[in-house]
Amino acid sequence: MSASVDRSLSKKLFSTAKELIPGGVNSPVRAFRSVDGEPFFIRRARGAKIWDVDGNEMVDYVGTWGPAILGHAPSCVIDAVSHAAKEGVSFGIPNPHEIEIARKIIDYVPSVEKVRMVNSGTEATMTAIRLARGYTGRNKIIKFEGCYHGHVDSLLVAAGSGALTLGKPDSAGVPEEFAGLTTILPYNDPEALEAAFAEDGENIAAIIVEPYPANAGLVFPREGYLELLREITERYGALLIFDEVMTGFRVAKGGVQERVGITPDLTAMGKVIGGGLPVGAFGGKAEIMDHMAPDGPVYQAGTLSGNPLAMAAGLAQLNEMESRQGWEQLEDIGQQFEDGVRACLEKLGKPLTFHRVGSMFCLFFTEEKIWNVDDVKKSDFQAFNRFFWAALDAGVYFAPSQYEAGFISLAHGADELDKTIAATEIGLQAAFS
Repeated sequence: MSASVDRSLSKKLFSTAKELIPGGVNSPVRAFRSVDGEPFFIRRARGAKIWDVDGNEMVDYVGTWGPAILGHAPSCVIDAVSHAAKEGVSFGIPNPHEIEIARKIIDYVPSVEKVRMVNSGTEATMTAIRLARGYTGRNKIIKFEGCYHGHVDSLLVAAGSGALTLGKPDSAGVPEEFAGLTTILPYNDPEALEAAFAEDGENIAAIIVEPYPANAGLVFPREGYLELLREITERYGALLIFDEVMTGFRVAKGGVQERVGITPDLTAMGKVIGGGLPVGAFGGKAEIMDHMAPDGPVYQAGTLSGNPLAMAAGLAQLNEMESRQGWEQLEDIGQQFEDGVRACLEKLGKPLTFHRVGSMFCLFFTEEKIWNVDDVKKSDFQAFNRFFWAALDAGVYFAPSQYEAGFISLAHGADELDKTIAATEIGLQAAFS
């Protein structure tokens, strides 16, 4: 951990937190163990910037891990939450905002004819899997190495995100019987996929996949791979579930499925549709969704599902994005960001692998092509650590793990981009010094 910037109050708070909270954090990647350091504590956030408790200002590319697509604390969201709170913070019975956001999600996302709101991405993927099993009458699912779908027992196998960051791809407390119902395949390997279905296709309820895996950095599918997922599930009577918790409403209004023109049977969503408040959702074909209780036999419930504050925040954010043609703007900002990063790499003679789609990105500390999590594991993690701390000391906060994607917002203007490129150059120099 760098000592060139004063983070003494954060250090003191973290010491106290470790006495009260497991590991001192409420989500593992926040512990900064992947970068051999300790986290800083945030005092406030506004626009594209965050300020820690020691008064250090940083340009932020984590953005609450994706939801802050307008930037932090946008006035439209603050006003919407404030107004909603005055009417009551939670009801436990239907409220009009639920209908409004359902209509908008259905309008935006090609696969969704009906949608159910939940409170997290984990809930969304968990229930989508349960629904797929209930609908097909089958028990087995396929997931891919390095794809993280939340901390669901049967999905926390060869996972990405925090599990990879901590060097523990699997979790204790997950019974072997649960894991035994999950077939793990390498991403971007058509032969392995065909072999799995040839062997056990009649028992497979669904494939669940991040169409652009964003919990092992940011990985793209080979040409034709997503099309194969769609074709093989239809061939064997299984469902295709896109986990677009990270990519939904961010890489495009309708997510990856809009960009690539492939319609899954079910989609898990979250992040952006909560405006920074806890939220998740899953939706899909009406015929499948009608198997959910109270109409069907697949049970799911949640006291805070469709919470009026989260619904108001999400609606305000989506409306603002639409009115400002936000996705087109983010593409432009993302291209400027990419051009600057690539110029730094060329200047320093470091042909590292850089991936970007819309406002999501990842710089891999390897010159090799990245097609799956095994490729990501070949990155120079120590170089990444040096880069991370040098960029942070220069006032730019990138995700504290090589396995995490970065996020750009509409609040990232010319000044923020200039500072970022300067910090990137400093970070790269430190990485390879």
